[in-house]
Amino acid sequence: MTDVWSAPHHPAPVEAVVTLPGSKSLTARALVLAALADGPSRLVRPLRARDTDLMAAGLRALGVRVEDDGPDLRVSPGPLRGPATVDAGLAGTVLRFLPPVAALADGEVTVDGDPRLRERPNAGLIAALRALGVEVDDGGRGRAPFTVRGTGRVRGGAVTVDASESSQIVSGLLLAAARFDEGVELVLTGGVPSMPHVDMTVTTLREHGVDVVATDRGWRVSPGPIAPLDRVVEPDLSNAAPFLAAALVTGGRVTVRDWPDATTQPGAQLDRLLPEMGAAVSRTPDGGLQVTGTGAIGPLVADLGEVGELTPVLAALCALADGPSRLTGIAHLRGHETDRLQALDEVLTAVGARVRQLPDGLEIEPGPRRPALLDSYADHRMVMAAAVLGLAVDGVRVADPGAVTKTLPDFRERWAGMLDAHSTPGLASPLAGRTARVRGTATEERDEGGAGRGRTR
Repeated sequence: MTDVWSAPHHPAPVEAVVTLPGSKSLTARALVLAALADGPSRLVRPLRARDTDLMAAGLRALGVRVEDDGPDLRVSPGPLRGPATVDAGLAGTVLRFLPPVAALADGEVTVDGDPRLRERPNAGLIAALRALGVEVDDGGRGRAPFTVRGTGRVRGGAVTVDASESSQIVSGLLLAAARFDEGVELVLTGGVPSMPHVDMTVTTLREHGVDVVATDRGWRVSPGPIAPLDRVVEPDLSNAAPFLAAALVTGGRVTVRDWPDATTQPGAQLDRLLPEMGAAVSRTPDGGLQVTGTGAIGPLVADLGEVGELTPVLAALCALADGPSRLTGIAHLRGHETDRLQALDEVLTAVGARVRQLPDGLEIEPGPRRPALLDSYADHRMVMAAAVLGLAVDGVRVADPGAVTKTLPDFRERWAGMLDAHSTPGLASPLAGRTARVRGTATEERDEGGAGRGRTR
């Protein structure tokens, strides 16, 4: 049976201090570079979740030793070899970071994963690898499953890359480039979404001693060693989004501990975006980020192209705001764990908002709130968005909330802890006894015990 989670309703102000585990994005990059380094490395406080577990397992399949050391990870490089099979699950980082590493292996490496992974675009990476002299068999799909036929080395050199569908294509090539015979001279054919993630990759490479230079049209990575490095992984600032959003929804105050003074994580832009919606944001003396709400949420008009992963939680806030919002620059979210624009349209409509999809975003106008049974769409960010909605909308339930294990396995426990493990009863809903269910592309309203009135979009 599908697990269903009743998202806690909590109209009273939240007062909480939250500690979060390490960044998924930084953990993934640190694992890859540690695997390609000249000696062993240690990752302190890495994220331990499905995505990072799959990354570690994929590296082990290629011959790298990745060992638990309490909460830390020890990574010891070894000769990369096939044949091997990499299970990428639904992780874009594994899908796009490991094939360039697999190209350095001696033998065939097949990459596959969950059914939805086979829909995630990857043609730009596959075409770039071929241009660098790597044989890749994808059956002409430009998507998983595909097999990289490694020969133990990659020629490298100049390559033109289409990364318009994901910045991870650029990051995957840059991370392995120093091990290519000629390095890489990467030239972009167009724009790149989520550019802060590429900045993160470049910064991490330099921390490992890699010579990487920005050019007029891309980046140049020189061939050379990758230094081993013991790294303390920053907290995941994108996973902070729903907890900080709770302060706005309830008119309370939430502090996330250990907020870095300087970081390449896109989630750091929350301290700019949340004040635009009416929050007060400040730093605490012990290095936390504190968000205080007034109980009112202002609408948001913003280009989220650089921070697309924040969109589900911000869109949930927009559905609870006191006016219409417009979120743009996020067409690439259609190729994430789910088509996030379609999923948000369905979820926010189910709880009473009026939503219009744009070619590159969403217009969201709040409406009369109503309870709903929502699908997670196998997407961790959609579970987090539903949790934010549940604070204000009594009767929000989420099917398959386990999708959140992708990046934060104990999210529900942490959420309950923030709320003091209790849901506060709210006023009776004007739609008590009626639930809207969202799954796939269909929305259906049912009176309990009665017949459904379907509406398919």
